[in-house]
Amino acid sequence: MKRVEKPLYGGQAVVEGVMFAGRTHSVTAVRRPDGTIDYFTLPRRVYPTLALLKKIPFVRGIVAIVEASANGAKHLQFASERYEAGSEEGRTEGENSSKLTLIVGAAVIGVLSFLFAKTVFTLVPALAAAFLQPLVPGKTGQILLEGVFKLALLLGYIFFLSLTPLVRRVFQYHGAEHKVINAYEAGWPLTVEHVQRASRLHYRCGSSFILFTVVVGLFLYLFVPTEPLWLRVLNRLALIPVVLGVSFEVLQFTNKLRDIPLLRWLGYPGLWLQRLTTKEPDDDQVEVAIASFQRLLDLEAETEKKQAVQ
Repeated sequence: MKRVEKPLYGGQAVVEGVMFAGRTHSVTAVRRPDGTIDYFTLPRRVYPTLALLKKIPFVRGIVAIVEASANGAKHLQFASERYEAGSEEGRTEGENSSKLTLIVGAAVIGVLSFLFAKTVFTLVPALAAAFLQPLVPGKTGQILLEGVFKLALLLGYIFFLSLTPLVRRVFQYHGAEHKVINAYEAGWPLTVEHVQRASRLHYRCGSSFILFTVVVGLFLYLFVPTEPLWLRVLNRLALIPVVLGVSFEVLQFTNKLRDIPLLRWLGYPGLWLQRLTTKEPDDDQVEVAIASFQRLLDLEAETEKKQAVQ
């Protein structure tokens, strides 16, 4: 798939829909139970301080994560509310999910959110490795064991979540999001037929980013002490911003190399993880993803026209 130089867009799956973020807006499209598509649009505010920080390497990644989390939470809330409101129409006892289930489902979508992921996936492996220190002594062995625990926890958690029907559908919308971006970057028409031909894997995916934090952490931990245990825990927490910042740069770097045959393999581990976090979408799900992205493109085109007139 040959790509052309175009603006970089990102997105995320939500409950029965897809969110895309661009330069001036972010848009979510959600499929309601009656088959119609509902939209939520959010203009992107420009803060001079944040704009400056986003130009600084290793700092811009942390800023991007905070900004994406704040923005994504609003879209997730909209999607869960529209899904819940639609599910209540014509509901009979025993049908559909209860309100509590819907709330839990919305929370599951954010299962890999920053705070939860970085506390659980950082501290638990460190404590588990320390517990087995009599069997695996030495700094290097402990760090490698910690990495194995972290990777196993991550893969196992995602796998078991993917077995639930709600999360599986979210992963299908995740695949639809990637297909739309890949088709757009390849210059293909944004039709269901063409988008379905595109790959459901993408180098800039947040799943790849999470995996890179595991690998980057292994290297950084070599430069800090692992004993005593309280110091290991303390430096793991203190290094979280550093790990995130470096991982973001690695993600951007692998994205730039994806068309170079001998170097594209650097991004393969992240793509392999996406085989768990994405599923092949059906045509209706792809239609929702296209509708969301097309609405975003239209809004950005309108904004550019207004700015040109001013």
